[in-house]
Amino acid sequence: MRTLLKNARQLRYENETEYCNILIEEGKIKEIASDIHEHADDIIDCKNQMVFPGFIDAHVHLREPGGEHKETIKTGTKAAARGGFSTVCAMPNTNPVPDHKGTLHEHLVNMDQDACIRVLPYASITKGLRGEELTNITELAQSGALAFTDDGVGVQTADVMLRAMEEAAANEKPVVAHCEDNSLVYGGVIHQGQVSERLDLPGIPSLSESVQIARDVLLAEAAGCHYHVCHVSTKESVRVIRDAKRAGIHVTAEVTPHHLLLNEQAVKVDDANFKMNPPLRSKADQKALLDGLLDGTIDFIATDHAPHTEAEKVPGFRQAPFGIVGLETAFPLLYTYLVQTEKVTLEQLIGWLTVKPANTFRLPYGVLQEGAAADLTIVNLDKTIVLDKNTFYSKGKNTPFHGWRVQGIPEATIVDGKIVYKEDSYD
Repeated sequence: MRTLLKNARQLRYENETEYCNILIEEGKIKEIASDIHEHADDIIDCKNQMVFPGFIDAHVHLREPGGEHKETIKTGTKAAARGGFSTVCAMPNTNPVPDHKGTLHEHLVNMDQDACIRVLPYASITKGLRGEELTNITELAQSGALAFTDDGVGVQTADVMLRAMEEAAANEKPVVAHCEDNSLVYGGVIHQGQVSERLDLPGIPSLSESVQIARDVLLAEAAGCHYHVCHVSTKESVRVIRDAKRAGIHVTAEVTPHHLLLNEQAVKVDDANFKMNPPLRSKADQKALLDGLLDGTIDFIATDHAPHTEAEKVPGFRQAPFGIVGLETAFPLLYTYLVQTEKVTLEQLIGWLTVKPANTFRLPYGVLQEGAAADLTIVNLDKTIVLDKNTFYSKGKNTPFHGWRVQGIPEATIVDGKIVYKEDSYD
């Protein structure tokens, strides 16, 4: 099967673009040239739109098994494809948890059957995500785990984390951490600051995140482990990670679109569609996150897509679960409010969504070049829409961005040469 993409534009150095045709054969990019005359079984007219490497999201919650009322592998990956993502990495806070090779194998089988894009699974650091007994990291690594994380909860004991890092390092696998010292959370549901006081809600101090990162980077140095920090949210965390990198410690980090685009001042009322963990922080934190992304302290952007039912979010901050969805909104939001406002360049944004996460986790994806996997995202940079949660492919409608006007819409997504999403208006 040969597919030819015609009349595409690709991004070159310094944000210049050039026209190209792309020939796909057997799931790989066979040729990229200004004009291709070889026979193709299928021809796709890209209509002068941009073609990027398929986006990679290293932090998503697909909820299956155990949370199918919130999301399934099928609905979550359809949402990802609509958002331009060709690869996602699924967190292990499911029921059952992939904490031994049997459950991990079941997850892999389900992903292979139901996912429309590539899904790479994390395995848990500890059994049942309880932070106590280590999983068999070597066995799980050999069974197909991308990396190890107890995302959703921080590993509270330094000894447990050190032993996990030592075993992960022996298997050349990263330890990926949700950083939160429970002794410093104090039952908080929102950032501890001006808005928590105004709404009379218990606050989560910034220190609860940064102090655990400070502990973990020293443990990672001692273990010789690749340590990756999930969803960084505070200026103190950025400082600790920057200092650790300067010290030569193998630490990487991610930031979410919502922490880049929003701060605590966005929370006007007790609306749990603004409740996520870590919470939206101060304006100073928001600025530090963008600065950290620009100077390389933070390596890439990940959505932390966390779907919940509408009913679960109704009770407000005190009772609702943490988390918002992000797969279908990430690129348009980032393009509109970071690139169009000239805070970052298009080249930088694409790097943070493709080659940077691929390099961090040593994945052979995220590049647009001959011989690479034919993972491609076709984007209409001129198209403008108003985000409508009621049109989401995801079961989750829990977003603070409903009604936002955005520009730059993924029109088609291709994975291993197969079209997995195509906008109704695009043919």
